[in-house]
Amino acid sequence: MAEITAALVKDLREKTGVGMMDCKKALTENNGNIEASIDWLRAKGLSKAAKKADRAAAEGLVGVYVSGNTGVLVELNAETDFVSRNEQFQAAVRGITKLAHGVDGLEALAAAPSPAGEGSVTDYVTNLIATIGENMTLRRMAKVSVKQGVVASYIHTATGEGLGRIGVLVGVETAGDQAIAADIGRKVAMHIAATAPLSLKTDDLDPAVVERERQVLTEQARESGKSDDVIARMIEGRIRKFYEEVVLLQQPFVMNPDQTVAAFVAEAAKAAGLAAEITGFAMFKLGEGVEKKEDDFAAEVAALSGT
Repeated sequence: MAEITAALVKDLREKTGVGMMDCKKALTENNGNIEASIDWLRAKGLSKAAKKADRAAAEGLVGVYVSGNTGVLVELNAETDFVSRNEQFQAAVRGITKLAHGVDGLEALAAAPSPAGEGSVTDYVTNLIATIGENMTLRRMAKVSVKQGVVASYIHTATGEGLGRIGVLVGVETAGDQAIAADIGRKVAMHIAATAPLSLKTDDLDPAVVERERQVLTEQARESGKSDDVIARMIEGRIRKFYEEVVLLQQPFVMNPDQTVAAFVAEAAKAAGLAAEITGFAMFKLGEGVEKKEDDFAAEVAALSGT
């Protein structure tokens, strides 16, 4: 019997895209022969996962899980919306999201022991690809924690418990009533799902985003033909308006546009007799930023027919 080394397993995995445990089993069954192991995996229907790796995965599910003072979001992408209704896929997203609560960062999550009990999360996803028949990507995760208080969550267009197309977490720091804080946080989370703010506070905004906006506003203002000092005042006024559009605490609250989110939180907390502060948030919108391939069906037919 040939020795099944880690290097041999790694080689087979790179050639097939199949999980480590299945690669090791294939090599064991075929006395360490790579080519025979590839054929063995193909016969088992596992190696087809590698063939799907270049297909765009912009659908899937966002998972949300909150325990104690920490909440986590995970996005697992697939190729079609149909897969999001698959019970096996839903169970995978729930299991991976729960695992994410105990690790720091996507790389650590990918290497964590699989919810299925064998191999890593990466192996688990690879095997899921082979089983369900679509390319999948463990795309991102985010955490929100509070020292004292609650992490509220909200799922928009929920597919099942803890699953949906948009997931939001909001950290509410408070020593007061947890139920009231959770209600405040949930309302803010619903607001976030509707408005997609870029940051919690002005100081948190990416300077590059602000500078890009300032440059655009400057070009627009110069077209007015006004003097430089007037243009400078125009730009500052428009930057303040920009902050109101993208900074969470400065945005008009969707449930009452006459007050800002910060004013809503302060008023709701005061009415309940507690001090509360929104200290962080995270939002995942399924497939956001993923480039979807647009297939030209007419061109495909023409190519097949030789015209």
